[in-house]
Amino acid sequence: MDVALEKRQVERAYDFYAPVYDFVFDWIFAPGRSAAIAELRVEPTDSVLEIGIGTGLNLPLYPEGVRLTGIDLSEEMLDKAIERVLELGMPNVTLKVMDATSMDFADNEFDKAVATYTISAVPDPIAVLREMRRVVKPGGALVVLNHFRSERRLAGRFEDLVAPVCTRLGWKSNLAMAPLLSRVGLVAEEVRKVNMFNGWRLLRCVNRK
Repeated sequence: MDVALEKRQVERAYDFYAPVYDFVFDWIFAPGRSAAIAELRVEPTDSVLEIGIGTGLNLPLYPEGVRLTGIDLSEEMLDKAIERVLELGMPNVTLKVMDATSMDFADNEFDKAVATYTISAVPDPIAVLREMRRVVKPGGALVVLNHFRSERRLAGRFEDLVAPVCTRLGWKSNLAMAPLLSRVGLVAEEVRKVNMFNGWRLLRCVNRK
């Protein structure tokens, strides 16, 4: 599928999900979210980038006073995140509509970056991870929480089978972890399974560039 076409499909899908996203997805994915933000190990002086911040479900999980920039492709989702920022009183949070494959940030601008349930929902996950590496300082942490293609044969084949339908719904069911990290030049120094049925993997990488 053409990347530009897939990008429009993803944007439309998440604009559609925005009104009900928190109600449907929060309780299912909350344990992984908490684990991912904790894995960032945010220090008081850190500047943090969150890719695909969506409606801002992760915002209450950050330490007080965090200097956070959140981006998302969906303006409808960000409208919800803005409301949440105001409710929580987080003056050091900046939210921007932005394509994560081509971010308007300088090299080495952030100390750490996180993407929760985002990498399989973008048309070009390789480009997103490369951009994350570019904007994070050498030695900084990159934390990724995502569903990846199962390493079990039958489950992996099923994920391949339903991939075309899932793509139209806004995410990839069969994104393979090892080849993705290899192409980007990342090594997962920590990997653990989280959430219901341990179906999602939480990765922590150090930006060695």
